[in-house]
Amino acid sequence: MLKKPSKQTSPVVDDYEQGVLSGDVTRLARAVTLMESSKPEHREMAQELLQRLLPKTGNALRIGITGVPGVGKSTLIDQLGTNLADAGHKIAVLAIDPTSSRTGGSILGDKTRMPRLAVNPNAYIRPSPTSGTLGGVTRKTRETMALCEAAGFDIIIVETVGIGQSETAVADMVDFFLVLALPGAGDELQGIKKGVLELADMIAVNKADGDNAMRAEQAAIEYKTALHILKPASPNWSPPVITVSGLKNIGLNTLWTEVQNHNSSLTQSGEFTGHRQAQNVKWMHEMVEQELMDLLRSRKAVGNELARLEAEVRHGKITPQLAVDKIISMLGL
Repeated sequence: MLKKPSKQTSPVVDDYEQGVLSGDVTRLARAVTLMESSKPEHREMAQELLQRLLPKTGNALRIGITGVPGVGKSTLIDQLGTNLADAGHKIAVLAIDPTSSRTGGSILGDKTRMPRLAVNPNAYIRPSPTSGTLGGVTRKTRETMALCEAAGFDIIIVETVGIGQSETAVADMVDFFLVLALPGAGDELQGIKKGVLELADMIAVNKADGDNAMRAEQAAIEYKTALHILKPASPNWSPPVITVSGLKNIGLNTLWTEVQNHNSSLTQSGEFTGHRQAQNVKWMHEMVEQELMDLLRSRKAVGNELARLEAEVRHGKITPQLAVDKIISMLGL
């Protein structure tokens, strides 16, 4: 469990706080590393830092971008981010990296995949390992977003690994959820789960250039048809379908205009504020669940029993509910 911040941590946290608020990217990166640490002393400092910075958070527009591998997410983000940074925005990209389930290592190659944005003074790219988290979203992504907002970044883009079974994790932490698709929607449409399309605030068919242009337009028509039979994520917004090319910088102004239109529509209706508040509560619930699991594993006796019960559930010797009841009884709850 987290302890009350000690006086000894304050001078160190002071330095992190000043560095983040000043927009110092080096100290911001160190603060993010602190947030990602699992060491108890680091978690103590991280939560003190986050609490101090909380009044400076929440002012950025948060955009989630997903799509199947090879759809061109990084290329599009590199170009879109460069356009926005050159226009005076400060862009933070949280690129969620696949983590090896065997070694725990991550690829961390996003800065090489976004070469222009990586050297833009108005941009910050943070690759983060997924650590096996469902949906390719790290446990600390929300905290990282908060730090970036406190550092003055006004647009935050979360790039996910690809379409999976819990992309809702991304949609639950951003204001705008963009699904990228490929030309030739036939097989592609089958590969994108219905639930992901229902979460989309917009679908952009990427690589709509050269010989792919006509195929992209046809794909857009098919996606529009698919969206017509699905319930939209918001009663105040009908998700548009557009064609773009991240490589050729085609349609990205239209994409950004639609993001702004979405923001204006939800803000005027009051839905934007309610959506953010609901996200904060969900964040709390997820942290409670994670803290309880950490507490379970930290108690040796419970941890040993947990491993035994997992084996019995795996082999069908005990029901999951009965296993849970036994664990709860051990905690005296």
